Amino acid sequence: MTATVRDEHPGRHVDEAAARRAAEQARETEWRKPSFGKELFLGRLRLDLVHPHPEPDPADVERGEAYLAKVREFAATRIDGRRIERDDRIDDDTLRGLRELGAFGMKIDPSYGGVGLSQYYYGRALMVISSASPAVAALLSAHQSIGVPQPLKLFGTEEQKRKYLPRLAAGEISAFLLTEPDVGSDPARLATSATRTDDGGYRIDGVKLWATNGVLADLLVVLARVPDAGITAFVVPADAEGITVERRNAFMGLRGLENSVTRFHHVHVPAEDRIGAEGQGLKIALTTLNTGRLALPAPCVGAAKYSLAVAREFAAARVQWGKPVGKHEAVGGQLAEMAAGTYGMEAVLDLCDLLADDDRNDIRIEAAIAKLYASELGWRIVDAGMQIRGGRGYETADSLAARGERPIRTEQLLRDMRINRIFEGSSEIMRLFIAREAVDQHLSVAGELIDPEVALPGKARAGARAGAFYAHWLPGLAVGRGQNPASYAEFGPLARHLRYVERASRRLARSTFYAMARWQGGLERKERFLGRIVDIGAELFAMTAACVRASRDERAGAPQAAASAELADLFCVQATARADALFDALWRNDDELARRAAARVLDGRYAFLEDGILPPSDDGPWVAHHEPGPATVPSVRRHVPR
Repeated sequence: MTATVRDEHPGRHVDEAAARRAAEQARETEWRKPSFGKELFLGRLRLDLVHPHPEPDPADVERGEAYLAKVREFAATRIDGRRIERDDRIDDDTLRGLRELGAFGMKIDPSYGGVGLSQYYYGRALMVISSASPAVAALLSAHQSIGVPQPLKLFGTEEQKRKYLPRLAAGEISAFLLTEPDVGSDPARLATSATRTDDGGYRIDGVKLWATNGVLADLLVVLARVPDAGITAFVVPADAEGITVERRNAFMGLRGLENSVTRFHHVHVPAEDRIGAEGQGLKIALTTLNTGRLALPAPCVGAAKYSLAVAREFAAARVQWGKPVGKHEAVGGQLAEMAAGTYGMEAVLDLCDLLADDDRNDIRIEAAIAKLYASELGWRIVDAGMQIRGGRGYETADSLAARGERPIRTEQLLRDMRINRIFEGSSEIMRLFIAREAVDQHLSVAGELIDPEVALPGKARAGARAGAFYAHWLPGLAVGRGQNPASYAEFGPLARHLRYVERASRRLARSTFYAMARWQGGLERKERFLGRIVDIGAELFAMTAACVRASRDERAGAPQAAASAELADLFCVQATARADALFDALWRNDDELARRAAARVLDGRYAFLEDGILPPSDDGPWVAHHEPGPATVPSVRRHVPR
């Protein structure tokens, strides 16, 4: 039976099948380029795709290092992170300085007035800036990772690029508007409309929520539904008649973030400002995010580095029971995990950024893994840093300074870091996205066998296709290089970890196959199982990245080569333990009990557990619905002096 999800707007509803169909139609359905991540989930360790470790182009290095030096100087002298946190806004002087630095054009090609950084150096720049102010890094990331520059780079016409990219490189700010008050990761329910007008243009009506940069943006990427065509992308000037920024949202962290509720009422957009074809908007958004997601791991790695530096210095200086707290095993173990985790996260980020710079790779899985892995592991590292700092970690930087201590922003870092598990696809959505891509090969050869809507002749053809594929694929999962003690000898002591990755990759592929055979079409609803499959794959990818990075350092004779090998070894030991636990939980878990308990929670059976407290406020609905109409409040859009 198909579930139907209805919202409170009369006449609008969408069933589960339609929602899944909309998401499926927006996917990139072909794999024209090799993908290390895709092969890993199929049980094949294609080490040749990542080893030797890719290196940046010499021209990118020259341009990138020169620009990074300017970024470091600017971050150290012109970004006052404590002031931004205190005032809850990025001051005009900082914005002016970012324009002078060319920071709004870091990823824009020099032919359009930009700096033209590679993905690798763009990530490095965001990391440095985030160490001064995560809010400033979020501003720049939203502007050019998912804002107007990236969709235009991938899908815009030459006329659109010449019209808008020089303005954006010079400092006009952009925002990306997809989410709506009752529409998050389910695009089938998108309500904002783009109705065709007699002059060949469009009239946009609707409300968008959580638009990062929306309060001060000059140009917007807007996703709206064109009748009979589907979701379509547009470039819209933020000061167009009919656009109102109804409010600036406030959050737990990232103070200074100019995030808006933006209303569109009869906003006219000419046809030449449509990006791509009608109905192509969601595909444009998802393709943009394939690389855009790589902007998030960079601040996560930066936060881990900052936390490690603070924890290391504090644990060496703080004395308890006659010796520094870092020399007590309980705290020392946390420091070791922080160091190894930071190493592994940076290895994943560097590898993915350099793969993105090499146009020979499809990185949709790798980029999603990097975002998921860095946001999850980074959160644990930042939390461990607070635990080591204790009460001083929980105290604000300004309060510490008022008492005469160093103004370390541990508690702010924890608040700022938390959003990364939600931004640009929550961890739960990322796991489902990766899982869908990971089983794509299986669905392409056997999907019709488990599709209830496919008739018998189609199932017969699918059966023949599946038989041919699995007759070749399944035997290859029985044995591999990971069973040979001499394999991967060029990695020295780290070879054992790659042998584990190879064996575990085949085990992961077998587990996926068993699950498909057991649950068939029902597998898509086994979200906790699929989440574990993805998390195992992420650990194996991270282990590979760590080993390849350490090998690169050794071959290059880098000063940190020995230390790099030590950290890679420790990280892989920790990742192996996590992967083994996840493998065990694939088939021994509480999923069925939890499913039944969740249904009972929703039905109110366990509501007695909520007795004894003051109930949550009943002032207003859980989800506010905004009808598309004229604004009822003055615009709070911020005008920034140029």
